[in-house]
Amino acid sequence: MQSGILELDKMLNGGFLQGDAVMVAGAAGTGKTTLALQYLVNGINLSKQNGIYIAFEQIPNQIYRDAKSFGWDLKRMEEEKHLRVICTSPDLLIEDEGREAVIGEAIKEIHPSRVVIDSLSHLSMYLGEKDFRKEMYRLLMSLKTQGLSSINLWEAPQVTGESISITDVGSSFLVDCVILLRFVEIQSTMKKAINVIKMRGSNHDKRLREYEITDTGLHVLSAFTNYEGILTGSPRKTPLDRFVDVLGSVTKNR
Repeated sequence: MQSGILELDKMLNGGFLQGDAVMVAGAAGTGKTTLALQYLVNGINLSKQNGIYIAFEQIPNQIYRDAKSFGWDLKRMEEEKHLRVICTSPDLLIEDEGREAVIGEAIKEIHPSRVVIDSLSHLSMYLGEKDFRKEMYRLLMSLKTQGLSSINLWEAPQVTGESISITDVGSSFLVDCVILLRFVEIQSTMKKAINVIKMRGSNHDKRLREYEITDTGLHVLSAFTNYEGILTGSPRKTPLDRFVDVLGSVTKNR
């Protein structure tokens, strides 16, 4: 199941697997919602796959406005019954009856293949850690049994080192794929990095790659091949690149 973001699909060895539950984690401003909306829009435009967008923290007009800035007319897609935008309270989604009331009608009406939940971290605020893992499992399995592939957003504070905060609630093992979006500082310039941390059943690209948010959406660029230690918060050039820099400096000063 392709995201329609060319280089991301290459990183995923062709795209997400059908029926998978995907977690996209990152700090505020890293582009999680942009990636998720792009996944739905590309599903409709490129793969003829309808979608549902479930939001806890935004109102419909705000979602429509933000999508419009990328050229995505969500209202038109809703009118054509390719998309349903649902803004609701998290506590409704964790109960069987509430979940049926929230998304059951939309599933029957537009027969979606893709769903986005924005966000699971907001849902976690309504539950304790143990209950959240249980309810998250029930929610994801409910979507899977209905044949839905899901992208689930997670607000992860900016961190350094190899550990990421989504493991703090023990939720990463419940999903099939984890994508991390984060800010990195390289030579006093703030850049964005994307990494596929986990993907079951696929030999995915494990490199850290740069991406940018343009007026048409998220675009994945080349890998950070000239630097090491990026996730530690103290990136440095590789030994080979440092040697090339020194050699160039010596040659220039001759």
